[in-house]
Amino acid sequence: MTTLFVATTGGHLAQLDRLAQRVPPAGTALWVTPDSTQGRSLLTHRDAEFTHVVPGRSVAGVLRCLPIAHRIWRDREVTRAISTGSGIALGFLPYLAARGVECHYVESAARVTGPSLTGRLMRWVPGVRCYTQYPGWASRHWHYGGSQFDCYAPVPAHRDRRGPIRVLVTVGTSAFPFRRMLAQLVQLLAPQGALSTTTGRTVEVLWQTGSTPVDGLPIDGVQYLSGPDLDHALSVSDIVISHAGTGSAMAAFEAGLKPALVSRLHEYGEASDDHQDQLAEELLRRGLASYRRDGPVDVAELIASMSWSVRRVDEPSPFSLLPRHERSGRR
Repeated sequence: MTTLFVATTGGHLAQLDRLAQRVPPAGTALWVTPDSTQGRSLLTHRDAEFTHVVPGRSVAGVLRCLPIAHRIWRDREVTRAISTGSGIALGFLPYLAARGVECHYVESAARVTGPSLTGRLMRWVPGVRCYTQYPGWASRHWHYGGSQFDCYAPVPAHRDRRGPIRVLVTVGTSAFPFRRMLAQLVQLLAPQGALSTTTGRTVEVLWQTGSTPVDGLPIDGVQYLSGPDLDHALSVSDIVISHAGTGSAMAAFEAGLKPALVSRLHEYGEASDDHQDQLAEELLRRGLASYRRDGPVDVAELIASMSWSVRRVDEPSPFSLLPRHERSGRR
């Protein structure tokens, strides 16, 4: 028996990693994800297969997954498959469900008010059980199994107020550029910027720029950080300013940090929709992040974030998968 865990990179893979720790084991585990620095770092000591990227809304990318799904089903005796999306899930779960495999699709925690396009399609696939991480939109079609964010709680922190303030700025691994976020932070984090002059401390910034072009900006950054490099950067940071992506937010939580979030917006070509705004509002409500929908990052909120930490809940509740004989409602 083999449980197949399949997800695209970024927040989807980070969520699946945490989810796998909250579901009962069933045989051996095999991971499938597009080849990336994040995936190879996270899955170094696990049985994993790295495959192609499935671009958003790419039928061809989904179809390229089918022979891989067939081979893995045939060779590894897959009996259960779990995915947190996105498009790669469509290349695996429908085929495996048709082969009698127990299939579970968990919508991303980024989808606060309703499912993604992948989720809307998956909900009609016979044999695939669908889950939301928010009870507010659970229904006979969408079972509420729990939330990724139930694993975290905000707590007061007492950090050293001497020496330089170390800031990590990250736009994550999204294929969409996010120059607006970087540009608005340049002056705030400059050597004589608002953060430095307000606190009387020097500011050291690590810029993780992803696919964002930074020509013309006074930024000496790195495109992508490996998993170990990101962990180290977080471990020495006093402040994290991040796009409102689940993977980046959860990485900050794991390091005990309360991030300041900036949401990507569709109107500026920064995302395919405005789900990051919804996620940021949810994390603000839980006290796990700071967020200002109507304006740029504020120096006061950065200073305040250093007075808070985020801790892992000792024993988070298991993620509730529907039994094999039970399924979400259809049509």
